Amino acid sequence: MEEPQIPKESIEKVFDKYEAQPSNLIPLLQESQEEFGYLPRQVMEKISDYLELPVSKIYGVATFYAQFRFEPLGKHMIKFCHGTACHVKAAEAITETIENELGIKTGETTEDGMFTIERVACLGCCSLAPVIMVDGEVHGNLTREKAKKVVEQYREGGE
Repeated sequence: MEEPQIPKESIEKVFDKYEAQPSNLIPLLQESQEEFGYLPRQVMEKISDYLELPVSKIYGVATFYAQFRFEPLGKHMIKFCHGTACHVKAAEAITETIENELGIKTGETTEDGMFTIERVACLGCCSLAPVIMVDGEVHGNLTREKAKKVVEQYREGGE
């Protein structure tokens, strides 16, 4: 998938908030990700030019921290809870079902850009185990069939 062109003004808007000092690398990465939803290659190169640091150093720092993403997120973010309560109530089966339904693995985004799936340690909804969260909305007491229906609901544009 080809990366979209990032408007020069958008990148400069981020740079206007920070002096061109290496100590501003992490804030620049954070602000860029907030602005673009992820860290596009083009933005990483512009940060490199702005801070006069090698691109390899920029990538080295960005890949060290789990908070940074290098691919755009899908329209809908599905988070699978794998806390203790969900684990004992078949969270792995729910995860596998949705992965198979969408044709992607955890951490990936569907080709159509509709869904990104991610595994989390706990969503804090233990009494509803097993649960998933889609765009901030909790769906609990899931079975494989209920999980499929939740995904289908979002595919069809329902919330």
